[in-house]
Amino acid sequence: MATDKRVFTLRLQESNFEKIKYIANINKRSIAMQIEYLIEQHIEEYEEINGSIPIGDKNL
Repeated sequence: MATDKRVFTLRLQESNFEKIKYIANINKRSIAMQIEYLIEQHIEEYEEINGSIPIGDKNL
């Protein structure tokens, strides 16, 4: 299955990993999909407060 998602390594504290794994299991998601969901939720909250985040801004 082809995907356009970028691959990268994420290091987590063991306790955070286990907690995300627990939540992912309850939500019937993979750990990766749970992390992606949490990131998307945070981005939405940030943009509601601060406005849209420009994509491709090389000044950052």
